[in-house]
Amino acid sequence: MTIRSLAGVAIHVVENPARLAAGWLIHVASSPGHIALSGGSTPGRAYELAAALHPDWRPDVHLWFGDDRAVPPGDERSNYRLAKETLLDRLTLQPQVHRIRGELGAEEAAALYDGELRDVTLDLALNGIGTDGHTASLFPGSPALAERQRRAVAADPGLEPFVPRVTLTPPVFAQARLLIYLVTGEAKAEAARRALAAAPSPETPASLVRGRETIAILDRAAASQLPGFTDS
Repeated sequence: MTIRSLAGVAIHVVENPARLAAGWLIHVASSPGHIALSGGSTPGRAYELAAALHPDWRPDVHLWFGDDRAVPPGDERSNYRLAKETLLDRLTLQPQVHRIRGELGAEEAAALYDGELRDVTLDLALNGIGTDGHTASLFPGSPALAERQRRAVAADPGLEPFVPRVTLTPPVFAQARLLIYLVTGEAKAEAARRALAAAPSPETPASLVRGRETIAILDRAAASQLPGFTDS
């Protein structure tokens, strides 16, 4: 493992990012609190590991979603479905789950989630970084990046699959006690550089989204363009 600080973000370059992320999930889920999950294959692997290593989750842990597509919960594009199959269905004791009701449409689902999130402070937000620099469903140039009042809003379709989305807003992530970026693969290296080592810009939304404490967990390929990590 290589650990360095870059612009206030603790950078962890490891062989198995999903395992380290699973450890953080288990650690935070060992106490009452609020966790926001994301979609994607690498987070899915972290969920599988977290369930295998610690299948008894506290009933006073609340699971939220950083974003989801406006689709029914059983849709293959649903982040909730990913979390259900990789984490929730494998647990013997269940946390409380607050899913985004995408089947109602993005605007109504966002309004409901905004109300549910009132007075909620996340203890952990697990986020990814897209190849275009987006995080959650905050895409380059999105009006949602300027949102300061609402905690959840409808978002543009962004990348494929092109369906409307619901996303948490920057103030929610900014209040999170810990925000973790989980990033793997050479295809994410340039976006990781812009998000973690370049000047903040709305063209790279992940560069604008930080928690009270922020950690980035990357494999060597994803970290290959970060200054000081080329030969790590």
